[in-house]
Amino acid sequence: MAETEGKFDFAIDRGGTFTDVFARLPDGRERVLKLLSRDPQNYKDAPTEGIRRVLEEETGRAFPRDQPVDTSLIGWIRMGTTVATNALLEREGERTALLVTKGFKDLLHIGTQARPKLFDVEVAVPDVLYEEVIEVDERVVLRQDGCQLPRKDPRRVVTGSTGDSLEVCRELDLQQVERDLRGVVSRGITSLAVLLLHSYTWPDHEKAVGALAQRLGFKQVSLSSEVMPMVRAVPRGYTVTADAYLTPKIRQYLKGFTAGFKGALKDVDVLFMQSDGGLTPMEQFCGSRAVLSGPAGGVVGYAITSYSQTEKKPVIGFDMGGTSTDVSRYAGQYEHVFEATTAGVTLQAPQLDINTVAAGGGSRLFFRSGMFVVGPESAGAHPGPACYRKGGPLTVTDANLALGRLLPSFFPKIFGPGENEPLSLEETMKHFRILTKEINHFLSSNQSKMIHSQSDMSVEEVAMGFIRVANEAMCRPIRALTQAKGHDTSQHMLACFGGAGGQHACAIARALGMKTVFIHKYSGVLSAYGLALADVVEEVQEPCSLQYDQRSFVDLDRRVDQLVKRCQDTLCARGFTRAQITTEVFLHLRYEGTDCALMVTAAGFPSNAHSCRAGDFRSAFTKRYLKEFGFTIPDRPIMVDDIRVRGCGKSGIKSVYRKKTGQRQARPATMTKCYFEDGYMDTGVYLWEELPCGYNIQGPAIIIDKNSTILVEPCCEAHLTEAGDVCMAVGSDPHCALGTELNTVQLSIFSHRFMSIAEQMGRVLQRTSISTNIKERLDFSCAVFGPDGGLVSNAPHIPVHLGAMQETVQYQVFKKGVSCPVFFVASRGHHADIGGITPGSMPPHSTSLQQEGAVFTSFKLVTGGIFQEEAVTEALMAPAKYPDCSGTRNLHDNLSDLRAQVAANQRGSQLVGELIDSYGLAVVQAYMGYIQSNAELAVRDMLRDFARRRRQQTGSLEVESEDFMDDGTPIRLRVQINEEEGSAVFDFTGTGTEVWGNCNAPRAITLSALIYCLRCMVGQDIPLNQGCLTPIKVIIPPGSILQPSQNAAVVGGNVLTSQRVVDVIFKAFEVCSASQGCMNNISFGSERVGYYETVAGGAGAGPGWNGRSGVHSHMTNTRITDPEILEKRYPVILEQFCLRPASGGAGKYRGGDGVIRKLLFRNKVVLSVLTERRSFRPYGLLGGEDGAAGLNLLHRADGRVLNLGAKTSISLQPGDMFCLYTPGGGGYGKEEDSNKPPETKRRRLTETFPERGSVFEYRMAQEGV
Repeated sequence: MAETEGKFDFAIDRGGTFTDVFARLPDGRERVLKLLSRDPQNYKDAPTEGIRRVLEEETGRAFPRDQPVDTSLIGWIRMGTTVATNALLEREGERTALLVTKGFKDLLHIGTQARPKLFDVEVAVPDVLYEEVIEVDERVVLRQDGCQLPRKDPRRVVTGSTGDSLEVCRELDLQQVERDLRGVVSRGITSLAVLLLHSYTWPDHEKAVGALAQRLGFKQVSLSSEVMPMVRAVPRGYTVTADAYLTPKIRQYLKGFTAGFKGALKDVDVLFMQSDGGLTPMEQFCGSRAVLSGPAGGVVGYAITSYSQTEKKPVIGFDMGGTSTDVSRYAGQYEHVFEATTAGVTLQAPQLDINTVAAGGGSRLFFRSGMFVVGPESAGAHPGPACYRKGGPLTVTDANLALGRLLPSFFPKIFGPGENEPLSLEETMKHFRILTKEINHFLSSNQSKMIHSQSDMSVEEVAMGFIRVANEAMCRPIRALTQAKGHDTSQHMLACFGGAGGQHACAIARALGMKTVFIHKYSGVLSAYGLALADVVEEVQEPCSLQYDQRSFVDLDRRVDQLVKRCQDTLCARGFTRAQITTEVFLHLRYEGTDCALMVTAAGFPSNAHSCRAGDFRSAFTKRYLKEFGFTIPDRPIMVDDIRVRGCGKSGIKSVYRKKTGQRQARPATMTKCYFEDGYMDTGVYLWEELPCGYNIQGPAIIIDKNSTILVEPCCEAHLTEAGDVCMAVGSDPHCALGTELNTVQLSIFSHRFMSIAEQMGRVLQRTSISTNIKERLDFSCAVFGPDGGLVSNAPHIPVHLGAMQETVQYQVFKKGVSCPVFFVASRGHHADIGGITPGSMPPHSTSLQQEGAVFTSFKLVTGGIFQEEAVTEALMAPAKYPDCSGTRNLHDNLSDLRAQVAANQRGSQLVGELIDSYGLAVVQAYMGYIQSNAELAVRDMLRDFARRRRQQTGSLEVESEDFMDDGTPIRLRVQINEEEGSAVFDFTGTGTEVWGNCNAPRAITLSALIYCLRCMVGQDIPLNQGCLTPIKVIIPPGSILQPSQNAAVVGGNVLTSQRVVDVIFKAFEVCSASQGCMNNISFGSERVGYYETVAGGAGAGPGWNGRSGVHSHMTNTRITDPEILEKRYPVILEQFCLRPASGGAGKYRGGDGVIRKLLFRNKVVLSVLTERRSFRPYGLLGGEDGAAGLNLLHRADGRVLNLGAKTSISLQPGDMFCLYTPGGGGYGKEEDSNKPPETKRRRLTETFPERGSVFEYRMAQEGV
């Protein structure tokens, strides 16, 4: 299909800034071209202009810009475009309405209920994509065996595509839907997204609505059951709204593009790249599959050009651009994810696992509290880096220029206000001299004496420092991407492309232990070249609910055959022969009772007598599960969630290798001075196009072509291959001795390394654990501690763990008399059950610690390398000795998770040991101390700044506040600040006594809340460690609710009182109004099933912003179970889940609204409720009104309505409904301060949400527990 002899073929990547063109000419030659994506003074459309230029220059014929391009010479056109991504980032899609099941109008606003940035009190979340919501009075629920709901009327029973039986509780009222839709059309909205619960398996109601909408004149109708038929309503809803929002914009762009050609490209094969790395015909290109259209071409490009089918060495793709860097992996197969977030929108669609980190050539450089910081803020295209002559800030690009690694004479003169000047080294050096002066002033000032300051730094040392910190920041996601799946990072090759990556490739490969860097001859336009190499892809998928065993193979084979035929028929209709088509079958598999599903192919596992015809998926699944997670569950059934078939029509061109002829020896075009670790070195500058094949270049050297600059560092060697590509052998770094005195650059690098160690520990823990809480909800923390037990680095930042881990470790040090420790590593995990009076070990009415489960003060888990299973089992079963208590109800998971925690600690110990081998014990311990001192400096700076403002406003350096628990217990705080020292005393004297209940909070909980608040008030990324508390003296009266006696019940203190401590601290400092101040802990269970959730509420408003509605705040960030999963696995129907109108406090800035959540129970269960803010309302600040208090109601099946109060445990009957109304956030400022509703400040999504990919999703999940 790709063979178009005698014609011009074009592959074009239309990026945000540049459009790259790869052209294959009729005589077989290849051309590349780069032009601005927007240049309205010269042309309307960049891809059209690129094609026109090539045709005109190669044929010698005139192709006037004001006339449609003659297509008679064009064979095919392939394109990747950022049109969809940009529309999503800028929120410039089509006006869209969402039609959703009644009771769920705010489902996509609430989403997972987790906030994206843990320490951002403003809670900036992207707007939803729809403009209006229509609720449809229809409802379908899954049938459950043993359901005891009383039947009031006969219901229609239907069978879904998964084989599940469903009941139609409420039939679709199409007449009302028609009235509603006519109103929407009359308001000018012609794009509609439809999301009805359980439509993934039974789409009839959605199809009826879709047919009606099309009759009424909607131009775009997207049905969730067609866009992505996968279980889970929230990501499916995001995906269908994105499809409805973006597809009209894509069509609009395509209409404009085709208008530039004669016959609107009717006789030309035009294909577009999708997010999954496959091409699709122009007319099939849709919004939900287009978001990664641009970067996907680059992944295909490096995968095909750098991966050797004989050597099979896996490759890391490294695409460094202006604002961000894309990292991906290829090892013979494309690595896909099926749910990923872009610009704050989670899309449930197959997409290449491209991990974007906020570090690029335009990343800004900062010096904060003694630490070098790179990004995430970017200078963007305008004004751009300082060297662009437009008043921009210092960036990574400037650092490379200052070190001589970029040569202005080789850049076009397109900079400055008139866009006719060269890069400005003078402007860069001027900015660096100012920053260097600031750094040296800090190093010589009194405030840095505590961390043994170094001698003055030169401008070059400062620039070099920022480069090293930027490199380390980019190494972290590469380590995470490889190690997350059990791969050794050092056993990969680095494939570098994009404009900025060549300057950093050697250093990054060396830091990761890689020996080879590959840079393709078209690296500057590799995304375009990848389009030419790609295949046409057709994917079909349908949900499934089968168990993978002998009984289901016949049904599974039948469904696979149907999907394969659909794929093949579609590709045949597009002009492929059967011989050109290959299909691959995937099953989405998981162990029963777990959420950890893997999309598995049976490649390499042929079918046998004990498998389905498509292959031995059981063996494929267990092998991959073992690789990624370190164990399997042999006695657990395997469930099939989805069946997917990927069909490929082979259509990519074959890259033609041509040996370059030329002189045997290449001479440098010029010599320059380049700065490295050992100072300035003579560096040869070579022009890539003049280098002969087979030529070797010893570093240091610079290789330049039109679109990129490659730095060959000392101890590295570049080799030009027969195809004209650059392959670099990376030598080891000559050991650079580091002393124990502070080096501010090394401080930043060690900060990344310590955090990376904690992250890698977390990966081991998640991989090898077995429980849902740790493996899937990621409810754990891992950390590194200094020789005194003080916290050095913690990952992830689960607020309630922050201070508690340090207190625990230091107890072992000082109370147990550990002698001469070198360092500590620790892991903390949430074990779902450790015994006590209720399942789940979170009783609402516990009055002693023993009723809450097993207690460990100090217990040696491993002795002489032996896991003490018998002794720890005895301890976990010990609560059974107390009245009405049980030992752990899930011993197997407890033991498995404890072994996983030991494995995580072992990994952490090994990694710290490797760091000590590299630098020496004294250096590593010294930098542990320096990193703590850095956090201390940041907190002192914040306290000084607050004290100065406070003194100017009131003349006082003392603040105080008070708030109350629902039982009336006061929590009082008085803070005295020493402006000169930047220190403070936090005195909780006056706080109420220990309570008869479980809202007592051990001292560690208060310290965790305090560290969280300090980090929020600092307002920038700092190491979260013991240093945060060094300037703080904390006074807590013994015997109070914040420092109870040893056997006091504390389960409520962890989840409820911690929130009140945060409210009190923020009230004293007037940071923001109170958020809901509660986690709304709800659990229910029976002998067969148990479930626990925490529920969102309103966030407090603050200076310049309205509080976010329906979100978790402060000390928790738990994700909530999707409605369809909840109803599939538990005996409950979710009747309503929406925002609670007007529950947020009024004010100049309104508090966020709480939520309404109604659970109808299908069987007998015991319901436990552990909540707060049911009596005392969340406070408003500076004249803002209080938020509404929460309310817990029970609607009995017999019609009675009961107020359950804040804390209770009650037996429920089938037909009973629990109605939860969560608190709203407090308002900020007097409402009359503004005659019109204030506009909250809107941050560009490109700046606020730049990251994406599986590494980012993992971190969000970690911070969402």
